[in-house]
Amino acid sequence: MQTENQKVNLPLLTEKKVSLFIKREDKIHPLISGNKYRKLKYNIRKAKIVQYGTLLTFGGAFSNHLLATACAAHENKLKSIGIIRGEELAYKWMDNPTLSKARELGMRLKFVSRSDYRNKQSLEFIAQLKSEFGHFYLLPEGGTNDLAIKGCEEILREEDKDFNVVCCSVGTGGTLAGIINSVSLHQKVLGFPALKGEFLKKDISNFVTNNQWNLQLDYHFGGYGKVSTKLINFINDFKKETQIPLDPIYTGKMMLGILDLVKKDKFKPGTKLLVIHTGGLQGIKGMNEKLKKKNLPLINL
Repeated sequence: MQTENQKVNLPLLTEKKVSLFIKREDKIHPLISGNKYRKLKYNIRKAKIVQYGTLLTFGGAFSNHLLATACAAHENKLKSIGIIRGEELAYKWMDNPTLSKARELGMRLKFVSRSDYRNKQSLEFIAQLKSEFGHFYLLPEGGTNDLAIKGCEEILREEDKDFNVVCCSVGTGGTLAGIINSVSLHQKVLGFPALKGEFLKKDISNFVTNNQWNLQLDYHFGGYGKVSTKLINFINDFKKETQIPLDPIYTGKMMLGILDLVKKDKFKPGTKLLVIHTGGLQGIKGMNEKLKKKNLPLINL
């Protein structure tokens, strides 16, 4: 699966003599888009080989991974189960665009308390799930495992070696790890975490084969799922100027961070940046529902 590199033309980039291209991984599929397609590719293949007819995974109310898993299972004639964080959602999932679409695609939803959800990796919790649902192919929250990283190592192509810096947003770190493992010796990788804290450095280090990378920790806007009027206005302005949509959880924060670094002269004149668009656009509808309740500006669809 190959995706185009779309050039971004902005006055700031011209002024600083920096070129920026976005790899449009968001165009792969309406629901299994961006890094979710890459992460699921080899896991779906293995699930079929070992003849496990059901995928089970974890996610929150607006999880891109959860919905992508439901869609991938549906398209591959597999069953799917989603373990959802938050018991209160059991009574209002119908009003949630992500969960209702996952259910429409055949995913069975099980809602658990936040305390139980924190134990989702424990052997005891997994055993309880097996007792309830029988055999299943287990996908971790966010989808990151060895096979997911293998899929993400296919994002970059031969012609991408012309770029000096590759930028990617970071959730669980699997996509960034795949990119790190596939860059050339002259390239550097910048990760922009959506999560607050430095713990991701250790997680990513467990999967990578070089040290040509670092994390930019100043653009999480308070943590996962946190947004501000500044971020929303940036996403809307960026789409208006470039016709490229960004999501508020990952790519919007990353792009704002990249342009802030350009403004601060963190890239030398002549630098060629490649930015990975990891998709996640389905989450905009759910975020707009939250923004309405807070009387904040909405993200333009």
